[in-house]
Amino acid sequence: MVFEHLVRIRHRALPPGFVAWFSRPSSVWWGFAVVHLYFLGWMASFFLDGGTFSDTEQYRQWAMAGYNPDSLGGKISPWVYPVLAQIPIFLANVAGPQLYLLVWTLIITALNAVAMLYLTRGPRRLGGIAPAWWWLFFTGFMGYLSFARVEGITAPIVLVALLFAARRPIVASVLLSVATWIKVWPAAVLAPLVIASRQRLRMVAAAGAVGALVAFGTYLTGALDHIMDFLVNQGERGMQLEATFSTPWVWLSVFNVAGSRIADNVAINSTEVYGPGAEVAAFLMQPLLVLAAIAGSVLLVRALNRGAEREELFLEGALMMTTAFIVFNKVGSPQFIIWLAPVIVAGLTHDWNRWKVPAALLMAIAAATFVIYPLFYTPLIHAHPAIAAVLTTRNVLLVVLLWWSVRRTAELGRKRGGRPAA
Repeated sequence: MVFEHLVRIRHRALPPGFVAWFSRPSSVWWGFAVVHLYFLGWMASFFLDGGTFSDTEQYRQWAMAGYNPDSLGGKISPWVYPVLAQIPIFLANVAGPQLYLLVWTLIITALNAVAMLYLTRGPRRLGGIAPAWWWLFFTGFMGYLSFARVEGITAPIVLVALLFAARRPIVASVLLSVATWIKVWPAAVLAPLVIASRQRLRMVAAAGAVGALVAFGTYLTGALDHIMDFLVNQGERGMQLEATFSTPWVWLSVFNVAGSRIADNVAINSTEVYGPGAEVAAFLMQPLLVLAAIAGSVLLVRALNRGAEREELFLEGALMMTTAFIVFNKVGSPQFIIWLAPVIVAGLTHDWNRWKVPAALLMAIAAATFVIYPLFYTPLIHAHPAIAAVLTTRNVLLVVLLWWSVRRTAELGRKRGGRPAA
C-alpha cells in the first residue's frame, strides 16, 4: 500500500526528505487542510448561491419545517433518523437557510479535526500517522458523501470512541451510544466492544443512561410517541439500488427481464429495484440482518471464551458486524461505506500489518463507490451495464471483506488457548 511505502519504508525512488516529511505529525495536518479546503471549495460552488448539495437539501427542509412535513404541504420526506440527528441538522441552520451547506461543512470539518487530533497525539503521535494518511486518501474518494450525509457527523465520533475503547471503555460506550442516536450504524461497533470488555455491565449501564436521557428529552418536547419512527420508516422501504442483495435485480433491469426496473421511491427519496421476488427479498432482509447480528455475536463470545486478545477481538468484531450491517441491509446507500472507515483506521493504529489487507479492500471499495457516486449515478439509475458492473464489483468486494473479518475473528479464538475470559 502507498501509505506503508510513504511512512515505513525508505523507498529508493523517493528522496529521503520527501519520505521524512510524510512521516512527521505536522504533515498530516497539511494533508488535512488540503483535503478539507478542497471540499469546502466544492461546497462553495453550491452555498455561494444559497444552494445545497445532495442530502443536505433534505436536511435543510427538515430544519426549516421543524420536522413537520405538513408545514411544507407534505412535499418533504418523512423523518428517517434517530432523534439526536436533530442536533446537527438544526445547528446547521443557525446562520439561516442560505448558508446551511457552509455551516454543515464546517461542523463536519470540526469533528474530523477533533478525531485527527486524538489519532495523532500522545501514544499515537507516530503510530497514528500512516492511518491518518489512509483516512485522508479515503476521504478524497468519499468526501462527496461524508460532507453531505449524517455519516459525516457520526464517523469521527465513532473513531474517537474506538481510540478510547481499550483504556476508557465507559467513555467509548457513551460516545457510541450518542452516535447511535444520531444514526443507527454505530450500534454495530458498540456490540463487539461490550462483548469483549471486562467492564461490559458498566458499559451497558452507560449506554442505557444515554438512552434514558434521550427519551426524557424527547418526552419534554412532546414527541416521545415518535421516538422510534425511524425504524418504521426504514421497515417500509424496498430493495435499494445499491444494496448488495439487489445485485440480481440490477442485472435483470439491465437486460429488461420480466419487467424488472430501477425506479425512484418518491415518498422516501430513494431509488429501488423492482422485479420478480424483489418484494419478498425486501421482506426477508430484516430477519436476515438480525440473524447475521446474532451469528456474529455468537462468534465473538466463542472467540472470547477461547482466550482471544480483547482489543483485537472488538476491533475485528466491529469490522465484522459493521460489514454485516451493510451486506445484509436492504438500503445499501453509497454513504454506508463511510461506516467502515473508523474501524479500519483504529485497526491500522493497533496493528498495521494485520489490518493492511482490509484497509486495501476498503480503499478499493471506496474507489468503486466514487465511480458510482458522484461520477456515474445517473447512468446507473438508467441500468447502464458498465456502471452496473462497477456496482457488482463493489458489492463482491464487500462480501470478500465480510468473509475476511469473519475468518479472522474465528481465528482469534483458535490461535490462543487458555482459560475462558471473564
